[in-house]
Amino acid sequence: MKKPSIKQVSGGALALVAAGSALWMGMGAHAGQPEAAPQAANPAAEKASLIVNAVVAQRGNWPTVVTANGNIAAWHEAVIGSELGGLRLATVSADVGDRVTRGQVLARYTADSVGAELAQQEAAVEDAAAALSEAQANAGRGRMLGASGAISGQQIDQYNTAERSARARVGLAKARMKVDQIRYQQLDVVAPDDGVISARSASVGAVVQQGQELFKLIRQSRIEWRAEVPSADLARIAVGQRVQVRGVNGETIEGKVRVLAPAVDAHTRSAIVYVDLPHPGRVRAGMFASGRFELGDAVALSVPQGAVVNADGYSYVFAIGAKGKVAQTKVTLGRRVGERVEILAGLPAGTRLVEKGAGFLSDGDTVQVLPAASAVPALAQR
Repeated sequence: MKKPSIKQVSGGALALVAAGSALWMGMGAHAGQPEAAPQAANPAAEKASLIVNAVVAQRGNWPTVVTANGNIAAWHEAVIGSELGGLRLATVSADVGDRVTRGQVLARYTADSVGAELAQQEAAVEDAAAALSEAQANAGRGRMLGASGAISGQQIDQYNTAERSARARVGLAKARMKVDQIRYQQLDVVAPDDGVISARSASVGAVVQQGQELFKLIRQSRIEWRAEVPSADLARIAVGQRVQVRGVNGETIEGKVRVLAPAVDAHTRSAIVYVDLPHPGRVRAGMFASGRFELGDAVALSVPQGAVVNADGYSYVFAIGAKGKVAQTKVTLGRRVGERVEILAGLPAGTRLVEKGAGFLSDGDTVQVLPAASAVPALAQR
């Protein structure tokens, strides 16, 4: 028999080793070793970028409003000045913030000099009255004697003239006494109306001059909002309309249009609209405030404010299309009422939008829309 060559032996050995290796790998696979994952026949479905709730752009009745800014001011502010001059204030019984009533004493002057002048004038009236009585008696006797021819007509005329002169002096003395009585009454500085004291310059011991300001009074405690309304909107506002005024402290107050200014400012092209604030709350005169004049209802397209994203100076919403793909859509915004914002242009009614979290999306992303009863959306892993 012919012996196999070395080359043949080597080839057989190699074949034997290869077969054994294949057998060992097969056994290892059956023994629990992981197999290589088969390559998918189709590419994997695209993963959702965000799990969202969807909302629909809806039309509905919205209030038509005109917005404006302005200052809070006193309805009428009365200046309470001194009617007497050169007198010293003895007491001051009112301070800033005090609510006072008509006729209430706010301050009082020292009464010594005015009281003495009044007493002097009362005595002058008594003296003039006595002189008048004497002149009347002389004139009466003269008329009796004149009838009998005992005295001349000239003498009778003198008696009558003296009577008239005495009567005039009585009248003059009484008039002067009335002036002193008025001055005596003016020793009490009183409130001309109900209201609240807004300023006080009076102080005890001060000698004041006639006409000097002592207090300022907000009459009837009434304040108003003086709104600066553009002339183009002025014709839409009428007396009696309701107004929502919002102060810098965030408090909202309901007012009513009292009167419209009869002229428009030539520089600003706006007019003042005076709005009564019957219940001002914590709002005070001098504050700045903004407000809305409610003009009625009109149909408007609106979406929740959370659905709007602001970027690069523009406003966008993300419309949900087929298979959950979103399209970034530029919109023009209008008024805001509560949690909704008006869409003026860029979006048709009935469009499905991403309600919240649109700021995490880009144009063309895919989202998973939760059922309507689901909770607030959560971010998904990319």
